[in-house]
Amino acid sequence: MPRLFSGIELPESIREDLGDLNQPLPGTRWIDMDDLHLTLRFVGDIEKRTADDFADLLAGIEVSAFPMRLSGLGTYGGRDPRIIWAGVEAGEELERLARGNERAARAAGLAPPARPFKPHVTLARLKNSRPEMLARFLQKHGGFRSESFYVTYFTLFSAKPHTGGGPYVVEATFPLFGGGFDEETSLHDPEPTY
Repeated sequence: MPRLFSGIELPESIREDLGDLNQPLPGTRWIDMDDLHLTLRFVGDIEKRTADDFADLLAGIEVSAFPMRLSGLGTYGGRDPRIIWAGVEAGEELERLARGNERAARAAGLAPPARPFKPHVTLARLKNSRPEMLARFLQKHGGFRSESFYVTYFTLFSAKPHTGGGPYVVEATFPLFGGGFDEETSLHDPEPTY
């Protein structure tokens, strides 16, 4: 059973900028720079036939390419934060893309997600972190803002079965309209490895 999710890959320069934020913080496990992404739809462990159906439905999504940038850092988890995230600035196209991914998931027979779509890039996972150190980190770096970049495709990723986590494998990429996407040079292996 493959463990899948769809998302947006980040340009290397943006991942490097995010990697520069990585510093020793007790209780913090930073995500490997190569695995940083924006999740559009987490799917989880599913049967191969359902995975194939989901991939086929993703290929039918029709959304225009769009500019995006990362802006601001924060945490999820309230008084017991669980992740450090980077916020996202993008237009309506990102919301359309997320809705298209959700429609594809439902049409493939997948249950609705537990939480609504909130665009972000997970930078680190937290466990028993020290609030005062985390507060200092956010005070110093919370105003992070990346360069704008153009999203010309989205990706179907696989993770380690049953446990998740990277390194993530690109199973397929799907072009967006007007993004100058070249199938000869941009599409990954058309045969999924899951």
